[in-house]
Amino acid sequence: MGKEIESVGDEMQKWLSPDDDDQSLSLSSSKMPLLSLNHVSFVCSSLEKSIRFYADVLGFVMIKRPSSFDFEGAWLFSNGIGIHLLESEKARKPKKTKINPKDNHISFQCTDMELIKKKLKQNGLEYVTAVVEEGGIKVDQLFFHDPDGYMVEICNCHVLPVLPLAAACPLKTTTRNPAPTPAPKQSFYGSWKYCGWVETQMMENLAVDMMDISF
Repeated sequence: MGKEIESVGDEMQKWLSPDDDDQSLSLSSSKMPLLSLNHVSFVCSSLEKSIRFYADVLGFVMIKRPSSFDFEGAWLFSNGIGIHLLESEKARKPKKTKINPKDNHISFQCTDMELIKKKLKQNGLEYVTAVVEEGGIKVDQLFFHDPDGYMVEICNCHVLPVLPLAAACPLKTTTRNPAPTPAPKQSFYGSWKYCGWVETQMMENLAVDMMDISF
């Protein structure tokens, strides 16, 4: 498994830092103009049931959607994330009976897991729990289904540090008199090295975003 990860990392490094004579493949030459996750779209069998679920259970509110749409649907919004619902007969399929945390799912961070559990019980929703422990940090998870069987996760994943792998660092830095390469630092995710400048930049961007929101 370790060799497979190293192989993937090496391949990523080739794409992120191509040879000088092939700059057309360089992903590090320009920053992708992505801002953030805008919305997640679900095809549902009952618009009414799905709206009630995402509004009453997860606290989303309905917002205006384009009037030019010629199909049934609804837009909901909460904490910078949109949920777009499209009603269709094709969505009517047997609801999953077993909750499997390994299924495809959408995940929301929260600061009060017990309150979420209480809310789920009030709405008669079955859920399963899981705990992830790594490097002395514990992450609690809740998994449950929406009315159409789509998996939803609630977690306190914000306690996990975001540490990019070395292979994912798009920039190379050089110095005239480079210092001896230190031994790989034992990071949160094991012996993988990570780019400190990436983590610093991410935290700076987060701080700026929070300032923009506050004003």
